[in-house]
Amino acid sequence: MRAGLFDKHLALISGSNAETASMPKVHDRILLVLFSLGLVVIFSGGFLNCAPNRLATGVAYPLSQAPALEAAAAMIGLCALALLSVSRRRKFRSFATILAAALILWGSLASAGRFAAILVRGGPPAARASLGPAFWTLASVAILALVDAVQKANFSMPARATIGAAFCAGFFLMAAAGDFDNLSLAREFSNNRGIFATELLHHLGLVCAAIFFALTLGVPLTVLVLRTKAAAGFVFASLGILQTIPSIALFGVLIAPMSRLSELLPLLRGLGINGTGPAPAVLALTLYSLLPLVRGFYTGFSEVAMEVKDAAIAIGFGWRRLFLEVELPLALPALISGLRVVTIQAIGLASVAALIGAGGLGTFIFQGIGQYALDLVLVGAIPVILLALLANFIFEMLLGLARRNL
Repeated sequence: MRAGLFDKHLALISGSNAETASMPKVHDRILLVLFSLGLVVIFSGGFLNCAPNRLATGVAYPLSQAPALEAAAAMIGLCALALLSVSRRRKFRSFATILAAALILWGSLASAGRFAAILVRGGPPAARASLGPAFWTLASVAILALVDAVQKANFSMPARATIGAAFCAGFFLMAAAGDFDNLSLAREFSNNRGIFATELLHHLGLVCAAIFFALTLGVPLTVLVLRTKAAAGFVFASLGILQTIPSIALFGVLIAPMSRLSELLPLLRGLGINGTGPAPAVLALTLYSLLPLVRGFYTGFSEVAMEVKDAAIAIGFGWRRLFLEVELPLALPALISGLRVVTIQAIGLASVAALIGAGGLGTFIFQGIGQYALDLVLVGAIPVILLALLANFIFEMLLGLARRNL
């Protein structure tokens, strides 16, 4: 009897082992997680929200009610992520993931555009069709899958730029064809088209001016902390205190002293420097940029091995040649990394400058908040995100070139 029970247990164990062996093994958990996230949101969140006007509460429509062809393309791309997660071939998985991401992204965009046209057509003239959480989740899933595939495939920078340009070209072609004209986001952009370019240039001007002045002040401070170790603690502590001040508070605190300074010096008032506008915004952004810039530069030059510098001096290098041919090339990756942090930080913080009349893309963000218009907020927020991503990509290219030349 015991032998019979033993045989039954052995048969059960053998059967469970056989079932486990027959189950597919997941080779890319990230793709499986992205698929699961997209699937959950598709069935639980609205794809488009249709409202009688920009302020009214709308009705959420799921992806299942969108035009069948475009919605099917997005779903096929999403299901492809689940299938690719069990693929063993890493190179094939990366290339196929890029195609799946394209299906998800362009299928979602085309579905949103056509679905919005259908919903708005039968509604009042002021009706608005806004993108819902399911759309944003699918778009995020596509972008994250694309980034993950590009990184795992270890593409070169030109190849990454080509892939990014292809995705951007697809979007702009769809926009030029009028596929998004009925979306509320596109309408908000169209209503502000006349000032969008101006505010974008203001935003870029604030960022570039802040980086210029941060470099002007940061380089001497870096030299000071490198040559005078006693001053390093004081400089970093002071810059750290500035970094802890909330951005809105710092912008506001500068209004009074800058106004007083412009009253005392009419020349500054003639140049347009006063308590509000670009001047205090640039000053605040510069102060925020100093700590990451100086710390990055200090780290870069401090990590140059003393043995390397001693060897260069031993073979006759002067201080100028030592700096240009030894210290600067070895510290360059850290310098670029510090400048990347400063640039991306300034792009984001420049949005707050709109509160003190400095303009920039933050103008649309705060107007949208004041008018309870989310799509107007996105008109300012999305370009800020894209600018930060573009800056990060450019610095990644520069960082790759710097490391290649070491």
